[in-house]
Amino acid sequence: MSHFENKGLILGIMAGTAGISLVLVWYHKTRKPSAAMNMPAFTDVGNKLNSVGLEHEAHNEQGAVMVLHGRQLQILEKLNGLLVSVDELKREVKFLKEAIPKLEDLVRDELQGRGDAQRASPSHRATRRRKAEAAPGAAETTSSEEAESEGGYLTAHTDTEGDSEEEKGCKKSPDTTGQPEDELFNLLQEVDSLHKGSEDDKKESFKLLLEKEAKYENCVGFLWRFARAYGDMFEMATDAEEKKRYVSDGKAKAEKAVQLDAMSAESHQWFAIMCGYMSQFDSVQNKIRNGYLFKEHLDKAIELKPQDPLLYYLNGRWCYSVAQLSWLEKKVATALFGAPPTSTVEEALQNFLKAEEMHPGYSKCNYVYLAKCYKDIGQKTSALKYCESALSVLPVTNEDREAQKDLEDLLLTLKL
Repeated sequence: MSHFENKGLILGIMAGTAGISLVLVWYHKTRKPSAAMNMPAFTDVGNKLNSVGLEHEAHNEQGAVMVLHGRQLQILEKLNGLLVSVDELKREVKFLKEAIPKLEDLVRDELQGRGDAQRASPSHRATRRRKAEAAPGAAETTSSEEAESEGGYLTAHTDTEGDSEEEKGCKKSPDTTGQPEDELFNLLQEVDSLHKGSEDDKKESFKLLLEKEAKYENCVGFLWRFARAYGDMFEMATDAEEKKRYVSDGKAKAEKAVQLDAMSAESHQWFAIMCGYMSQFDSVQNKIRNGYLFKEHLDKAIELKPQDPLLYYLNGRWCYSVAQLSWLEKKVATALFGAPPTSTVEEALQNFLKAEEMHPGYSKCNYVYLAKCYKDIGQKTSALKYCESALSVLPVTNEDREAQKDLEDLLLTLKL
């Protein structure tokens, strides 16, 4: 329906409304004389009573007309809002139809660019090959942010483990000495330590990373930590626009880290987290798109770092959110992307249990979501058990405080 057709429809409704109003007014005026002509003669007292009755009847009719007018205006306002929403949805669908044919070319160009970059840097492959030959059975172990420091510190290994600048994702000239590498090593250790501290420590970490951005803008280890620091600032901010700016910049840093090294688990992890944060500010269309990106990069992070409980907690959150999608949201996803994301509360529960199994007492939030899942599948006793576990953990972060509110509401429903 075009904009002019929308206007025509609204004008037609308004004309119909005016016509109904005129008919009511005409009926009201013609009814009184006829009633007066057929009115029999009564006593004076009877005439007075009758005149009062007529006035009351006329007042009621006028009130009915006013109520009808009010309802007609409400209907017109709702119709207008619906038409505006349909127009917006049509524009978004048109944009998608125009953009989808270009995606194939964009992906092909991007993949071709990555292939050229890899061919231009054979030393990167050679370094990894030498490391694999030197330590064929080695496996890196890292910790999560909630347990220790979100993915741990990847470069904190000895020289015999192949700790190289290429492994970190940094580009350097052949004549670079060890001093810049030591400086980067110390910087990353400092920001990791500050990240585990208070809010002031996290702000200091963010400030340090900002100061060194120009120097280490092509270092993967620096970039994903920068994205993590943007996530910290997002959590601490209260202004909506400020939060949106932090998450937008953090997403760009994480995306660049993924482009520089597709085998960095932390880069995929933080890109997924930023997509999740970004969905708070997006339209339905972009929210669904970010949901797909979140799942794609989270699955890659789990593949690269299957020992991190944080990743299973995040996967559980995704499964739980998808299981709670409304009928309308699923229909929008189907219209825009062909098929909606699918998951169940049972799948979410398995991920939360996996995080708890890997790290008992992992987090307050994980306990709360375990309780939610058990409540949803009708296991009240297990739900109350995990509520008690969540109560035993003091809230520390903003996420913990939000989980405490959910926990209090959950307990009210379980104890009814």
